[in-house]
Amino acid sequence: MEKQSASNPASRQRLDKWLFFTRLVKSRSLAQKAIEAGHVTVNDERVKQSSAQVKAGDMLTLSLERRDVIVRVLLPGERRGPYEEARLLYEDLTPNEPREKLSAFDLATREPGAGRPTKKERREIDRLKPGFNPLDD
Repeated sequence: MEKQSASNPASRQRLDKWLFFTRLVKSRSLAQKAIEAGHVTVNDERVKQSSAQVKAGDMLTLSLERRDVIVRVLLPGERRGPYEEARLLYEDLTPNEPREKLSAFDLATREPGAGRPTKKERREIDRLKPGFNPLDD
């Protein structure tokens, strides 16, 4: 990656700041950790330095905890604003995969050894039982 040019310094931005400004990660330190762990690629090249520069047109792939996100950089960010403002900084190219819809039984089922159910979980389990009366709660 190249350093910022003196003639147009706003055309490039640090990768960790850009990820933070776009609200793809919750904090700049989490962005730095994701980059250093190798969870971010820029133009199909794995980036290990959070100081790497991104510019408009770059393709980013970010491996998050629950899914992978593919975005194209449209603009550098100036601040971490509201979602509507952050959404203008990138184009989401992530393919839409239908999420598996869980049944009420699957949502209420607990793994063996998961400890005692919380009050909310207990109520969800009770709702599945025949003869449940919501006024008894």
